[in-house]
Amino acid sequence: MAPTHPIAQLGGWEGYAVREDHLESRDGKSWWVIRLEPIRGQRRCCSGCGGFTTAIHDIQERRVRDLPVFEHAVELIVPRVRVACSRCGPKLERLAWLDAYSRVTRRLAESVSRLCQVASVLHVARHYQLDWKTVKALDRAYMERTLGPVDLDGIEVIALDEFAIQKGHRYATVIVEPIRKRVLWIGRGRGREDVRPFFELLGPQRCAKLQAAVMDMNAAYELEVRRHCPNAAIVYDLFHVVAKYGREVIDRVRVDRANELRNDRRQRKVVKGARWLLLKNRHSLRPGEDVTLDELLAANHDLFVVYVLRDALKDLWSYRDPDIAARAWRSWYRKALRSGIEPLRRFARALRPYLPGILAHCRYPLGTNLIEGINNRIKVIKRMAYGFRDDAYFFLKIRAAYPGIGR
Repeated sequence: MAPTHPIAQLGGWEGYAVREDHLESRDGKSWWVIRLEPIRGQRRCCSGCGGFTTAIHDIQERRVRDLPVFEHAVELIVPRVRVACSRCGPKLERLAWLDAYSRVTRRLAESVSRLCQVASVLHVARHYQLDWKTVKALDRAYMERTLGPVDLDGIEVIALDEFAIQKGHRYATVIVEPIRKRVLWIGRGRGREDVRPFFELLGPQRCAKLQAAVMDMNAAYELEVRRHCPNAAIVYDLFHVVAKYGREVIDRVRVDRANELRNDRRQRKVVKGARWLLLKNRHSLRPGEDVTLDELLAANHDLFVVYVLRDALKDLWSYRDPDIAARAWRSWYRKALRSGIEPLRRFARALRPYLPGILAHCRYPLGTNLIEGINNRIKVIKRMAYGFRDDAYFFLKIRAAYPGIGR
C-alpha cells in the first residue's frame, strides 16, 4: 500500500486518497490545489438505491471548493465516480462529504450558512471567494434542509403582527406561536386575503383547536380569525393600544397645547420638545428627566390628565379577574368622558367596542412583545443584507432566527 499523503490527515475525503498537491496564485490570491484519486477496490454506495458495489462505470473530473486552510483557498480536483449498479444501472456515487453535482463540499456549505447568520451574503461571498449567487443558494438549501416544513400540530395560541418589508408602505404579516417562540408563517400583505393562506394551511381541525389569537386592533386579522377559528378568543395587545393612545391622545394634546402657547416661545419650545418625554415610561427616564416631566405636567392640566389616564389604561392588562378588570374599565371610561379633552374622549369611544378583546387578556395573559422582538430582528436582517428581493429566502432567514424552543 502506498504511504498516506500528509494532507489526507486533514481532508476526511472518504473513498479518496490524495494524489498530489501544489500552491498557485490567481489574481493575487493563494490557492492550494489538491488532486484526489478514488481508492481502488473500495465498495461504493449507489445514489439511487443505496446499495454497495465495487464496479465502476466511468469517472469524470470535477473541481470542488473546500474549506480554506490558513491563508489558502482550497480547490479539490475530484474524479467523480459513476458506479455500475446491478439494480439502477450507471449512477453517481453517494458521498458523505459531497452532495451530488455540488461544486462545494458539504462542510464548506455548512460553514457558509453559519456565517450567513451573522453577515451579509455579499460579505460571506468575499470571505470565501465565492459568487454571491452560490452563497445564497447554499444558505437557502441549508435552511430548507435543517428547518424542514413547519409543524402545525398542537397549536393553541397564535400572535399576528405586521412589519414593513419595503419602503412605500409595503407590509408583510408574521404569525408566531408565543409559547414555543417560533415563527409559523410569513406572507406579504396585511389584509384578509393575505393571511388566509395560513388558516387554509392550518386546516379546519387545527383551526377549531385554536384557543386564542393575540393581535393589534387590525380588523382584517380579527375577521379572518373569527371566520376560520370560531373557538379562538381575540386578545388585544397592550403595546399597540398604548402606542395608539400615544399617537392619538398624548401627541394631539401636546400639539394643541403648543399651538396655544404661540406668544410664549420659551414655554412653547418646552412643550413641543417633550414628545418622547411624555411617551416614555417613568422607569425608563434618565436622571433629571423625572424633574422636567413633573414640572411640565404641573404646568399643563390637560397633559397631566392624559398622562395619568395612560398609566390607568395600562393597568387594565395587569388584572386576572375579568370582573375587576371590567370595573376598572368603566371607571377609566367615565373619567375619560368627563375630562372634557376631546382627543381623549374620541379615543375612549373608539376603544369601547374592543373591550372584549382587552378583557380576554385576563384569561390569556399574552402579548405581542415576542413579535416586537422579531420585528426588531427583521430590521437587523434587512439592514445586514441591504434589503431582500427574494421573499422566500428572506422569510426563511426570519424562520431560521426563530425556529422555536427545543430546536
